[in-house]
Amino acid sequence: MIQAIRNFLGNNDAGQDLAEYCLLVAMLALVAFGILYKVGGGLDGIWASLNAGVSTANSTARTPAH
Repeated sequence: MIQAIRNFLGNNDAGQDLAEYCLLVAMLALVAFGILYKVGGGLDGIWASLNAGVSTANSTARTPAH
């Protein structure tokens, strides 16, 4: 009887790897989301600066030379 219980509990880890991989992927997704959230403000500032520079260059290029 004890041997049967030991065999049942010892061989009952079929889904353990899948659960560990799911937890690992969820943790990596949360870390990636946190990094993108923190960097997002900096990227927004860089994008706005580049947009202003391109807009200025565009208006300067369209101005006729005298």
